[in-house]
Formats: sequence, C-alpha cells, structure tokens
Amino acid sequence: MSNAQFGLDAWRAQLAQLEQPLYAINQGGALGLAFDPAGHSVLAQAPAMTTESLGDPRFAQRFGCRYAYFAGSMANGISSAELVIALGKAGYLASFGAGGLPPVQVEAGIKQIQAALPNGPYAANLIHSPNEKALETGAVELYLQYGVTIIEASAYLDLTEAVVRYRAKGIDAQGIPQNRIIAKVSRREVAERFLRPAPERLLKPLLDSGDISEAQYQRALVIPMADALSVEADSGGHTDNRPLVNLLPSLIALRNQIQGEMNYPEEILIGAGGGIGTPESALAALMMGAAYLVTGSINQACIESGTSDHVRKLLSEAAMADVIMAPASDMFEQGVKLQVLRRGSLFAMRAQKLYDLYQSYNSMEEIPLAERQKLEAQLFKKGLDEVWADCVNFFNQRDPAELKKAESNPKKRMALVFRWYLGQSSHWAKAHTPGREMDYQIWTGPAMGAFNDWVRGSYLEAPQNRLAVKVAEQVLKGTAYLARLRMLELQGVRLPASLAFYHPQQ
Repeated sequence: MSNAQFGLDAWRAQLAQLEQPLYAINQGGALGLAFDPAGHSVLAQAPAMTTESLGDPRFAQRFGCRYAYFAGSMANGISSAELVIALGKAGYLASFGAGGLPPVQVEAGIKQIQAALPNGPYAANLIHSPNEKALETGAVELYLQYGVTIIEASAYLDLTEAVVRYRAKGIDAQGIPQNRIIAKVSRREVAERFLRPAPERLLKPLLDSGDISEAQYQRALVIPMADALSVEADSGGHTDNRPLVNLLPSLIALRNQIQGEMNYPEEILIGAGGGIGTPESALAALMMGAAYLVTGSINQACIESGTSDHVRKLLSEAAMADVIMAPASDMFEQGVKLQVLRRGSLFAMRAQKLYDLYQSYNSMEEIPLAERQKLEAQLFKKGLDEVWADCVNFFNQRDPAELKKAESNPKKRMALVFRWYLGQSSHWAKAHTPGREMDYQIWTGPAMGAFNDWVRGSYLEAPQNRLAVKVAEQVLKGTAYLARLRMLELQGVRLPASLAFYHPQQ
C-alpha cells in the first residue's frame, strides 16, 4: 500500500491502521495519505501508535499490566470479580469494588480473582470509612493476609492508621514498598497527603505495637504514601464535580513541586478519571499530561459488572444531563454527597428529604407524626421501629461500635435508620428488587451519557454487547486514531471534519 490514497473512506481506514506510520503527501496539488511517502512531497506525518503505547509506559511496568488504562472500583461489588478477571486476562488493571461489602464477601472476591489471575493484574478497593472504621481495618487485614499488592484508596478525607499500616507493612528488606497504592483524589489537600510520606503520628503506634519493624518505620518516613494518584473529576459516586481541565493540571503541578522537594526514586504517576467515556475525553486527558486513564461509569454498563440487567438498560439510555447529586450513605452525617442516575428513579429526591429531616430534628421522636407516617409508607415501607431492629441486627455483625454510639445519642440512632434506606437502595438496584424501582441508587456520571452518544448506531449501543474488554479496546483504539489525526492537523494539514470521529468497530 505504498500509493497515496484519496477520499474519506480510504483516509479513515488508513488512520485506523494504528501500527502503520502515516504521511500526508502532496500529489499534483492534491492532498493524499500514504503509508510509504516515497516519491511524494511530505506535508506531515503521524507515527504508528498502538493502544499499548498510549499514556506513560511506567504505569504498565509498575502495576504489571499492558495498558495505561485502569478500571476504577465501584462499591458493593459492582466492580465485580468477573469484571476484574475479564479485564485482567486481557492485560488491563481493574479494581475490585470491595467498598461496602461485608468481610466474607470481600474474602470470597479476593479468592476468586486470585484463582483466575494468580499473577495479576488486579487491584482491590480500600474505601475510607469514618463512620465504620472496623470495615476499613478489616479490609486491610484481609489484603495483608491474602497478599493483595495493589489497592485503590478512595474517598479519603485524611490518612488513617489502616491505610498507613498497609503501606508500611509492605516495605521489604531492601526498603522497597511491595504494597502499591493508587489513591483516588479530587482535592489538593488530600492529594498532598498521599504525595508525601506517612506522618509519624500514624506510624509510631505501629512501631510501638511491634506491627512494623524499625527498618519499615524509618523507610516509611521517607517514601510517598502512593505510587499513583487518580485525579477524580466529575465522576459517578463520590465526587466534587471538579472540571478535569482545571483539576488535572493543578495536581500534576503539585506532584512536580513535591517531587522536586523529595526527589523520590520513583516519580508518582498522575492519572485522569471522572468524565472519561469517549476517545475524545481520553485524548484530552492524555494531552494534558495524564499518565493513565481511569474509567468507572462505562464499566458499570458492561455485562460483567455486579449489577442487574435493568440497571444496565437504564445506563445505556442515559444522557449526559441525567445525573444528580444525592446524600451518601457512608458519610451521611458529614453531609457528603455522591452522583447518581436521575433518570427512572426518585432516590436522589427521597435521600435529600431524609438529610433535611436529619438536619432539622434531634431524634426520630421529634419528627411530626404525619411526616413520619409518610416516610414509613413511601420510603421505608415499614415502621421506623422495624427499621431500627434491622439496623441492630446489621451493625451487630458489621460494626457494633456504631450501636454503642446510638445508645446514648438519639440523633445518631436517627442517622443509622436513615442510612438504612440509603444503603438498601443500592442493593435493590443491584438485585432489581421488584416494587423498589423508584428507589434505585445507581452511581454514574456524565461520562455515561457521552459514551452512549458515541456508540449510538454501533454494535456497542445494545447493552448485551457491552463487554468490558471490548469497551476498553474501542476507547483506546479511538484515542489512538484521533491522536494521529490531530498530529497531522498540528502540522498544518486540515482534513475533513467528518474524519474526527472514530466509530466503534466490532
């Protein structure tokens, strides 16, 4: 194929042959594209660009995968073992959604993943649980017990002894951290905590108790807490709704500043997530300096995710504006919110109502009778006393300390009852519980709607065709395709605008 090609169809095919260098040539005053420019005047060139060459190669080296593409975790097992395994077998790193799961399910998930991926790559989520510290501590214990060497730390407001313990205990005899941390952050102050070493106030108790050695203690004081930072912009679930174009450069600059101060042997990698659902958004993130891409919402719509077919169908129909912020179950009392699907559910409005009541009253007994009866009929569909009994059973197994707090604090008791609804709503969505459709809590961001716009008319439009590996593959192929097109344009070659769209190929 040494001859120049002319016309849109030929050019589109040439741009998509990623393994071939491409040249824009002048042939008798006409613009053409060729793989072999011999005998022609070259106007511009775009190198071969495989999907494995996108991003920073150090991400793949550091985490044992093939691509600078990370499928971030979605709690309650929505990032299922099946999802992690499917992506891992194809060379993609994915994080198991351990957040919110009881320890027995986390353990089962780890065993399933390790049996299928004995050499990786895989990661597991460690979510900050300020209201249920036993869950975070227990998850770290499991990860250490089973030798999970990559975790994704998410929703952290500050460092905890649990996450510091995981990092420090993984330091080997040569002083090299074997327990890798990818921290998902959206604020500079939180990012800085992971970019710097663990504080002495959290390390010293571990040393004094004999949990870590003197050598591990000394080394932990000089190495960063994280190996990579995933910059979380306008994502599904926990998010600050920050624009990626502002947040990513800010945190890259912060990393550069701290790297200059600390001179770490391994530079901390900065990835981009929140809004990554199309080749265009992926390319934009890489051009701003992201070392790797992080996806979330679009993976939940894949058939391997741990949710229901009903939810997958709703997600496949979502538009970019079909999202809304709602109170979060795990940080309800702090007023933290997360982003959910608005289409087809009243969850966000009902959850906000509960938070407003929590702010207005000091106990369930203070809530006016008419309001209480409405809650019992519409939201809980049983008496609040029955809900409290469910909470007692639940927290006796999960975290008894929460019940002790509620014994002398009626407002805490009210919070636990309200959190019952917020917690159950995500489980109802996963299980497609009949009669609860209007209460489904489905975490997603605008990336889901952008993805749906992109794949419309292609084989990926149908929910049953959305295999996680195929989705990742098509996002990366489209990113490389667009990168080659933009390289030619940056050298002054203007190609027809209709070429600036990569249609997913089966």
